[in-house]
Amino acid sequence: MSTTEQKQQTPTPAELPFTNPQSMKNFVTDTGKILPRKYTHLTAKHQRAITKTIKHSRNMLLSQ
Repeated sequence: MSTTEQKQQTPTPAELPFTNPQSMKNFVTDTGKILPRKYTHLTAKHQRAITKTIKHSRNMLLSQ
């Protein structure tokens, strides 16, 4: 791979935008509860970031 080529990477959970509820649907149940690490298989750091992002989205009334 040359230096001019950039490899496309999926954003880490910490980088997910709170304005896109569709990207967070993998981390919440149908009723809107945040799934625990046991089911999301995230690290503790990423789980805290996802929780913060989901709660931020809820406060902005973007997802329920």
